Amino acid sequence: MAFTAFRCCDKTLAMENSISILGNEILPGERRTINFNIAKLYTSTIVEIPIIVERSSRPGPVVLITAGIHGDEINGVEIVRQLIQKKINRPTKGTIICIPVLNVFGFLSMDRNFPDGRDLNRIFPGTKNGSLASRFAYQFVNEILPDIDICLDFHTGGASRFNTSQIRIDPRNKKDLILAEVFNAPFILESKIIDKSYRATCSKMNKTTLLFEGGKSEFIDRGVAKEGVQGTIRVLHHLKMLSKKVEIPTPTKPSIIITDSRWIRAKYSGMFHPHVAHGTFVEKGQVIAAITDPYGKTNYKMKVSNSGYIININESPIVYQGDAVFHISTSYKDSNTSSNEEA
Repeated sequence: MAFTAFRCCDKTLAMENSISILGNEILPGERRTINFNIAKLYTSTIVEIPIIVERSSRPGPVVLITAGIHGDEINGVEIVRQLIQKKINRPTKGTIICIPVLNVFGFLSMDRNFPDGRDLNRIFPGTKNGSLASRFAYQFVNEILPDIDICLDFHTGGASRFNTSQIRIDPRNKKDLILAEVFNAPFILESKIIDKSYRATCSKMNKTTLLFEGGKSEFIDRGVAKEGVQGTIRVLHHLKMLSKKVEIPTPTKPSIIITDSRWIRAKYSGMFHPHVAHGTFVEKGQVIAAITDPYGKTNYKMKVSNSGYIININESPIVYQGDAVFHISTSYKDSNTSSNEEA
């Protein structure tokens, strides 16, 4: 049950400052958990998605923190869980809304997609009478997003691909860049907005949006989780939403801004042996991996054709010819250096 810490002699003014989540009016000072129930399992079991709302009595930004849009991306869920458990989501002004698991259906079965086989992050803004995923996206966009100012969305690499902690932004959006630099992940990746994605819809609705990528699916990495939590604390501190009791992590160095990148693909099939760690800088011509057969007859050395930062590694022990195995920067910069480019 919700409780109200907000006191105002003018009830009308209080209602004017309310926000609406799925038809629930939430006043300043209220703390409430709202259950988003869109469909049942085929066993008639009710599936509810908890939306955890914390409002200060003082006006301020409305920040939405989400994870689990892909059901198997556990590391993002862990980041949001820690924010709630540490009470970072209780603002001194404004509102913080946390949805740790957007795709509960996929989370239950460790599946990336919705039960209808749709990728929720490729179906926004959804339709009222479409597929299950499309209906969910439609309700989310129309009944949750309207009152939101800033969106922080947490993801991981898909399958066995491990992403170095990074914030992805639209390079044309200066507000996103400012907050990304405040977040201070090891890398900021300038990336085009994918049509029908959650980020695309937020952009069209003029929401400042940071998309965090870190770790890989079906796996919790403590280091990545720590970077996600600390980055979020820095953003909320920048927005002046945190209590003075919260310890603010000091950035150790500026984020590396990657302005262009490419995938390195396997030239052979076989057992894959990476020789470098994610996040490291490699030199042109450096041996970064080996691909072997299971019988000890072949050992192909993989050399990199340009210097750059490794921001993703395929951690699958077996690869096929043509598989993407490394994601490497080809152009990068930070606040202390000019742009660096490699052909």
